Amino acid sequence: MNRKEVVDKVDELIDTYCNDCLLKAHFRKEYGKTYAHRFCIEQCTIGEQIRQYGEYLNRNNAYQK
Repeated sequence: MNRKEVVDKVDELIDTYCNDCLLKAHFRKEYGKTYAHRFCIEQCTIGEQIRQYGEYLNRNNAYQK
């Protein structure tokens, strides 16, 4: 998978699941932006997938330098 495909997949995940996420909106309203972001990164299954794509990009970017 090339870099553009990975970025496209991340964009698709965000557009499909994150932009209108009710949990994210609730946590942001009740606990603040930092808490909501931390929840997305650490506990959300979509956030886990996005993090894996980010790690893939970081690994492959290190080899290209």
